[in-house]
Amino acid sequence: MFVDVLFSKREGVFMLNEFKKFIMRGNVLDMAVGIIIGAAFGKIVTSFVNDILMPPIGLLLGQVDFSNLFFNLSSQPATSLAEAKAAGLPVIAYGSFLNSVIDFLIVAFAIFLLIKQVNRIMPKKAEAKPARLCPYCRMEIAEDATKCPHCTSSL
Repeated sequence: MFVDVLFSKREGVFMLNEFKKFIMRGNVLDMAVGIIIGAAFGKIVTSFVNDILMPPIGLLLGQVDFSNLFFNLSSQPATSLAEAKAAGLPVIAYGSFLNSVIDFLIVAFAIFLLIKQVNRIMPKKAEAKPARLCPYCRMEIAEDATKCPHCTSSL
């Protein structure tokens, strides 16, 4: 490639080649796909919370729009969050925060369910056997050793 020819005789080429190998590994590509799918899933969950879940809850609580709940920290009155933000008033938008917390909990629960299923499907790794120890010096030795390499005792 052009980049290889361009940087092949300069300092730092090793880092560039190492980075190229890192990017081309399957794990990085899998991670990139996961991030893209996760971002799309996050948008779906946000829409679900804001457009489907919170309106009925707000209706049950007396026609409350959670995204419009805020504390006005100034002495100037504001009737809505949009009006307060347009006027540049300092506000604590706790309704938006509440929606974000619910978004997070739904995404975290979905990831929990996904990981639980993946762990159920994936074969479990065999536990490593503890290393064989020399009965005399208690140093680690090979399984098929007949003499300890550390204390030279016959086994």
